[in-house]
Amino acid sequence: MYLREGCSLLLKVPKKPHIPFVLNTNPTPFLHRVGSEPTENDRNRPLLREPEVVNRLRREPDISLALQFFVSVANSNSFKHTRLTYETMIKKLGREHETDGIQYLLQQMKLEGVSCSEELFIDVIASYRRSGLVEQALKMFYRIGEFGCKPTVKIYNHLLDALLCENRFSMINPLYSNMKNDGIEPNVFTYNILLKALCKNDRIDGALKLLDEMSNKRCCPDAVSYTTIVSSMCRLGKVDEARNLARKFKPRVPVYNALVNGFCKEKRFEEAFQVLDEMRDNGKDPNIITYTSIISSLCDKGFIEWSLAVFAQMHLRGCCPNIHTFTSLTKGFLSKGRLHEALEIWHCMIEEGNKPTVVAYNVLLHGLCLNGQINEAVSIFNQMEESGSAPNITTYSTLINGFAKAGNLLGASETWNKMIMKGCRPNAVVYTCMIDVLCRNCMFNEAHDLIDRMAEENCLPSTVTYNALISGLCNGGRPDLAAEVLDLMEKQGISPDTTTYNELLDGFLKVGEFSSGTEVVLEMEGRGIPLNTVTYNILLYGYCRMGMFEEALKLLGGMVVRGKKPDSYMYSALVHIYSGQGKVESAIRLLEGLREARGWEPDIVAHTNLISGICSFLGVEEAVSYLQNNMLQRGTFPNIVTWNVLVRFFFSSIGHLGPVHVLDDIIGNG
Repeated sequence: MYLREGCSLLLKVPKKPHIPFVLNTNPTPFLHRVGSEPTENDRNRPLLREPEVVNRLRREPDISLALQFFVSVANSNSFKHTRLTYETMIKKLGREHETDGIQYLLQQMKLEGVSCSEELFIDVIASYRRSGLVEQALKMFYRIGEFGCKPTVKIYNHLLDALLCENRFSMINPLYSNMKNDGIEPNVFTYNILLKALCKNDRIDGALKLLDEMSNKRCCPDAVSYTTIVSSMCRLGKVDEARNLARKFKPRVPVYNALVNGFCKEKRFEEAFQVLDEMRDNGKDPNIITYTSIISSLCDKGFIEWSLAVFAQMHLRGCCPNIHTFTSLTKGFLSKGRLHEALEIWHCMIEEGNKPTVVAYNVLLHGLCLNGQINEAVSIFNQMEESGSAPNITTYSTLINGFAKAGNLLGASETWNKMIMKGCRPNAVVYTCMIDVLCRNCMFNEAHDLIDRMAEENCLPSTVTYNALISGLCNGGRPDLAAEVLDLMEKQGISPDTTTYNELLDGFLKVGEFSSGTEVVLEMEGRGIPLNTVTYNILLYGYCRMGMFEEALKLLGGMVVRGKKPDSYMYSALVHIYSGQGKVESAIRLLEGLREARGWEPDIVAHTNLISGICSFLGVEEAVSYLQNNMLQRGTFPNIVTWNVLVRFFFSSIGHLGPVHVLDDIIGNG
């Protein structure tokens, strides 16, 4: 499998050793090393001053050594810790997530009568927050009086914000009530946190009431207050209401930006440009966020030329694009397959001094892989590493997926090995990409082993993971094994989806097991799994391959009755059906009608199917005439399959020499 020996598929993160320490409240002679006997030099050592201890603690990068020094001076007669030295040590412990140590030192401060400042208590809350222990921070807060510290609005705000960041909404209101009971008046930061909590829960009415409360208490809402509400209204699709509300405020750029973003998400670009005009009328210049929101949305919707026009206007107004602007444009060009222009934008970005971020690199790599430019993607990946920008899990999964789509097992495996060696933990997406490339190389046992390894490493496979294995087995002509995998995934509690069944259906029909394919469809219907357009396309082509044209037409009729709209593949299937039944004139009329009514231009498959029908029922001369007048004149050129059809029917029509001269003319004209 080309995976290196000894490389774990999931790195084991070693647990950080607990740092034990004991502070002696009865000073003893200074110990040069913890646990050693005091020397004469230690006894004669001069007393330490607070700045010396603080500087030593701050400069020491190793938490264990800093703690050793902290303990040694505490257990000596040379220095008695102060509030500042305690604060310095607690901050260092907080950065290392040593919350037990923090709690111990707070208790020690309490015993020694060293009061805790507002700033220190805020640091303690921040430490618990970083460690994901916000409930512990709340418990500590309710003991704040024990440490000689009184609750302040600033402490309440930090605690409320910590609860908000972990979505502990049920704890926010009781804490706010406690704040009011303590007689502490909320300030604008308090209200903004409460507004965010309400908006996160889609309680816009409550947020508007709170806005009124702020005004009644003479606590003026700021740009954050208004932007929070306007952004939430736009997110909920209430863009017009948000705009009306914003007109009641003093014009602010962040609020305008929220409106622009809201209109762009709803593809209401004309109104987004109206907001830009309104900004200028009110003396507010659009900033980089304004322009980038519009450019990003236009690119996402495929309006690349419009995005370039906005980009030009941005330059004219003296607003310099940033890394996000360039990344959006690069992504837009890549989505349209315009690689040359995407790379021009990329190089322009670098020339203007914008260092690409990991996100920017990932966008470029994804676009290149999507367009089959895997070698170019590898080159960009190498540049990324040389520039000192560390690839992340998305980077590796993008490359592995690109190699998978190209069927390049060696490239995917080498990337996998590099990822492991760099200490990057594979996730379900990377595993699925690797399973895909193994299946494309018919290494089904190895793919199955990798799924087992996922479970061992507590990285649970998803429906998509199993779909990759099922697809590989079906494409490899083993739908029977794929059906066994379906049973296995269900035993593991992983539900199949429409894609799962589509892969299985396609696999059975490709090997001619029509009855098994029918059972798959019946099972889908029985389990309430919807048949989508892909399902119908698979069935239609299955019927056509088997010459069951009447059944194909009935299926198509049933599909229309169920409200499914035919796509280009189905139109091609219809042409095939009519041609196969000998209704060639009907197929031609159908093709012309669809071209005029729906603007559908038949592809080479549809043309080839029709030519096959014309050869069978009207003759080779008519087929050649169709080729000249309907394909070549419209810019569609025959491929090898089309020529094979014509040649095969020509040789089966002994004595009809006319068409051969026409064929010679066509071939001679290129």
